[in-house]
Amino acid sequence: MVLPPRQCPGSWAPLLWLLLSGPAACAASPADDGAGPGGRGPRGHARGDAGAEEAVPRHDSSYGTFAGEFYDLRYLSEEGEAAGGGGTAGAETRDLGGRSGDGSGTGVWAGYPFPTAPPVDPFAKIKVDDCGKTKGCFRYGKPGCNAETCDYFLSYRMIGADVEFELSADTDGWVAVGFSSDKKMGGDDVMACVHDDNGRVRIQHFYNVGQWAKEIQRNPARDEEGVFENNRVTCRFKRPVNVPRDETIVDLHLSWYYLFAWGPAIQGSITRHDIDSPPTSERVVSIYKYEDIFMPSAAYQTFSSPFCLLLIVALTFYLLMGTP
Repeated sequence: MVLPPRQCPGSWAPLLWLLLSGPAACAASPADDGAGPGGRGPRGHARGDAGAEEAVPRHDSSYGTFAGEFYDLRYLSEEGEAAGGGGTAGAETRDLGGRSGDGSGTGVWAGYPFPTAPPVDPFAKIKVDDCGKTKGCFRYGKPGCNAETCDYFLSYRMIGADVEFELSADTDGWVAVGFSSDKKMGGDDVMACVHDDNGRVRIQHFYNVGQWAKEIQRNPARDEEGVFENNRVTCRFKRPVNVPRDETIVDLHLSWYYLFAWGPAIQGSITRHDIDSPPTSERVVSIYKYEDIFMPSAAYQTFSSPFCLLLIVALTFYLLMGTP
């Protein structure tokens, strides 16, 4: 007996509908991910639900922002180059880092300014007219010399809680001032301006151990300036009046003998001073008292000593009287 074929109308109807509908039947339904207002989001939130957008971060937002900014920057850069000549003689060159090569000193990267160090002001000349008035000065050398002609020059003045020092000497190496409890070298706090091989003048801190100056890493100097011109080392710096207790740094509110020294330098390191007996202040110096003190150098001390003056007078009298 032949059985009739099974009829499965419920199974064939959907398949037949899909075949007849073609690709249109494969369109996303409202229930698909993100298909419509009533659809479900990637994490199960309905698109119509309040706060759904906030709950589901868009992973392409950061990339889109970066890409948009990069495009804007590239567009601004190309637009700026086009305005400057489109790669002709008027266009500025750029190095691998994107900095401008127009020689203006201001770097530019993709249309934005690149921060650069401010220009350094030229060294202001030392004013000797203020000596004895608004600052104290020591001059060593020829009578009537100034900061540019003395063998050695030092000035000091109070500025708030600091003391500003200005030093200058006829040397291509270093110039220094020492603060001593006596007039002898040893156990002294020393500030030196050193001309190095690169042409710079650096402020260094030393401590005299006997006849040897030991460099101290702790440097109280601030607002440092220095220049080497006309075979002279000149500098300016500040240091605080009061400092924490330190055996290598003295308190300048106390009075000290000042030691004056200068000499050559080798590869930025100081060597022995130029003269065997460097000049010192005759008495202790107070930073609160401004004086203008001149000390003749050895060449002029010879002719200014009382013995030499008496000898000159005797010789003159002898020549005038003649011999019988």
